Amino acid sequence: MPRVSRWLIRAAMLYLVAGLVVGVVIQGPFTARTPFLYRLWPTYIHLLIVGWLSQLVFGVAYWMFPRYSAEQPRGSERLGWATFALLNLGLLVRAIVEPWHTLGGRGMLLIGSAVSQLLAGSIFVVNTWPRVRER
Repeated sequence: MPRVSRWLIRAAMLYLVAGLVVGVVIQGPFTARTPFLYRLWPTYIHLLIVGWLSQLVFGVAYWMFPRYSAEQPRGSERLGWATFALLNLGLLVRAIVEPWHTLGGRGMLLIGSAVSQLLAGSIFVVNTWPRVRER
């Protein structure tokens, strides 16, 4: 398994645990006394969908899709690392900024995190597209 895939899959598992912890906090008995915790719902969904599910798919696809060429079997490794870095940067910024944003904070960092994730997804597609072909 390529190193980039291992990092993507391990990070996905960490986001799964983080998302489940946030889910328990949101559903806990103390939430009724602390309405702020309801504002973690978008963060909870984002951690599970983008952090766990999408990152897991990226890691497995980078590893398992058909080979691109003998010289570069998985496409560009640099683009694989760029996908990992941008996706996780965007996720971490979003997990921190999104609850603050729901309280009326400015959204510039939230927009930056979304752009970072969009770039990560786009780079993943550019790097993986040539590997999707007919036999």
